[in-house]
Amino acid sequence: MQYLAMIYGDQAVWESFTPEQRDDAYKRYGAFAEEAQQAGVMAGGNELASTTTATTVRVRGDETLVTDGPFVELKESLGGYFVLECDSVDDACIWAARIPGAAHGAIEVRRIHVKEGEES
Repeated sequence: MQYLAMIYGDQAVWESFTPEQRDDAYKRYGAFAEEAQQAGVMAGGNELASTTTATTVRVRGDETLVTDGPFVELKESLGGYFVLECDSVDDACIWAARIPGAAHGAIEVRRIHVKEGEES
């Protein structure tokens, strides 16, 4: 089964990092990704661009509304994700706890929905 591990954190903290702190964070994420890859758990993942680059689309009746910025203003925003291939949500949570962002933000884990008869 596949699980989406969404990484939420305070974007202001990330933006306040020195270049050395960012390099260290990227190394820790890379080490996690390599470990998950070698264990056969990693099915994908990416960092997302800053929320300042977000565009939100809403359709209300016949009108399409496009606005700059994220859907809502939050202290913690979605910064990236990993797709994990695990046997259970418990296993996915064990892997999610190893994601570096769990130490200062939150990792939301959700099973990826598949149609009946298809595999995730």
